[in-house]
Amino acid sequence: MGRAPFPATPGASGTPGTPAAGPTPPGMPMGTAPGATPGQRPSMMNRGDDRRTLVVGRGISVQGSVQDAERLVVEGTVESSMINAKELSVAPGGLFRGGVEVEDAEIAGTVDGTLTVRGSLLVSSTGRLLGKATCKRLRVEDGGQISGQLEMLTDAPKETPAAKPDNAA
Repeated sequence: MGRAPFPATPGASGTPGTPAAGPTPPGMPMGTAPGATPGQRPSMMNRGDDRRTLVVGRGISVQGSVQDAERLVVEGTVESSMINAKELSVAPGGLFRGGVEVEDAEIAGTVDGTLTVRGSLLVSSTGRLLGKATCKRLRVEDGGQISGQLEMLTDAPKETPAAKPDNAA
C-alpha cells in the first residue's frame, strides 16, 4: 500500500537500519511532529505526550462508542452517538458525525452533530461545524464555517451582598 512503516519510538534502541528519533531540531517548537516545518503552528495533533490517544487515520471509518480515550484525532470518519474525551482534533478531510463532549477542540475538517466544549474551540480556515455547538471560548479563522446553533457557556455570576442594590433610604 502507500503508507510508510511506523517510525521508531523515541528512546527505543530500534532495529538495524531504523533510525531512532533524535532531539527536536533547533528552531522547531518542542512537541512538533516529525516532518513539520519550522514556524508551523503547533496544534493538538502535534503534541508528543503520553496521553491515551485514538487516531482514526485517513481513509478509515469507525462507528460506535469510544471509551477511555483522552485525545481523539480524526483524519478519517468517526460516527458515534456520544464520546467523552479531553481533546478532539479533526484534521482537514476528517469527518466527525454524532455527539462529543470535550475540554478543547480544534476543527480543521468537518463536525456534524452536537459538540460541547468546556474550554476552547478553534475552527480553522478549513473547518466546518454543522449542527449544535456549545463552548466557553471560540476562535474562528478566516474561512472557517459555522452553520447551525451556537451557544456560549458562561460562568454563572456570583451574587454577593455588595452586588445587590441598596433600596434603603
